[in-house]
Amino acid sequence: MAVHSIGIIMNGVTGRMGTNQHLIRSILAIRDQGGVALPNGDVIMPDPVLIGRSEAKVQALAEKHGVKRWSTDLDKYLADPYFQIYFDSQTTTLRAESIKKAIAAGKHIYCEKPTATSLEGSLELARLARQAGVKNGVVQDKLFLPGLLKLKRLVDSGFFGRILSVRLEFGYWVFEGDWQAGQRPSWNYRKEDGGGIIVDMFAHWRYVLDNLFGNVKAVSCIGTTHIPQRVDEKGEPYTCTADDAAYATFELEGGIIVQANSSWAVRVNREDLLTIQVDGTEGSAVAGLRDCKTQHRINTPKPVWNPDIPNPFNFREQWVEVPDNQVFDNGFKVQWELFLKHVVTDSPFPWDLLEGAKGTQLSDLGLQSWQERRWIEVPELKL
Repeated sequence: MAVHSIGIIMNGVTGRMGTNQHLIRSILAIRDQGGVALPNGDVIMPDPVLIGRSEAKVQALAEKHGVKRWSTDLDKYLADPYFQIYFDSQTTTLRAESIKKAIAAGKHIYCEKPTATSLEGSLELARLARQAGVKNGVVQDKLFLPGLLKLKRLVDSGFFGRILSVRLEFGYWVFEGDWQAGQRPSWNYRKEDGGGIIVDMFAHWRYVLDNLFGNVKAVSCIGTTHIPQRVDEKGEPYTCTADDAAYATFELEGGIIVQANSSWAVRVNREDLLTIQVDGTEGSAVAGLRDCKTQHRINTPKPVWNPDIPNPFNFREQWVEVPDNQVFDNGFKVQWELFLKHVVTDSPFPWDLLEGAKGTQLSDLGLQSWQERRWIEVPELKL
């Protein structure tokens, strides 16, 4: 058995997502399990160095989790050939320039989304990576959620017949920060810092819709800032300049209509923070983050509209849970393992920087639709 030790530059992992999902639950979890096993018996062992702008924060993170290397000097490690992969989970406004430097240094690229602050910037990264011949990937974590994997299982089996429509509800109440601290960093609500729910979430909706139901062909979107003032991490009030809610309709290939509501100013009265209902000629399903339930046409009730009598149906009881039938690992970790295999063995990895650019494209077009108050076609992206 051979162990393939692969150095990974992890930039920006002092943030919430970078620390919890990418460092602790992915890279360190992979190390704790003994690496990524390959079919021939070999093992890939990730070996990270943590990079950050704050020496105190990055040192404390490394020491807390037993990571032996940390630094504020990105260039030093980009120049080190041992480190083959550059990973970026910085704020969006910082990401593109660092990725360009990593591509120029010949590193394989794996990064969070949005990959850049504009479509042009995202396409430039994809072109540079292709020209340099470096492997590249973008985090598309929701594809690996148990609920969406079950939903994909239903799609692939033909359960729905002809899919008619999709209703996507996402969001929760993010506290304003005055009497209770907010759950999200304040930059999320400042447009000048790359904030906004359209920029944040439409990249997710793009790859979910493209991969599960069909390519997005057109978008109509209205955004708004429901909460105009919040209080930041230092207790200082600030004006919110970015959208905190978006109400969109997408048209997919095949005529599927998607209604997607995204909001950080909504109180949850559903079974999960994200629910996706799919209706088809043969059946319907509702998926959350982990669970998925179905109703086939032969089990569909026959309600009649009559507001003068009590509703005789318990609609929620008439749905059937889709069984797990497999072990579901952390979605971020699963995609990390696939990317590591891609780098070492050249196994397929379709979620590259061009796919990431599609997410930025939909965000840009959503913002344009809101500004111009009209439907916008979504053209095919090519390098």
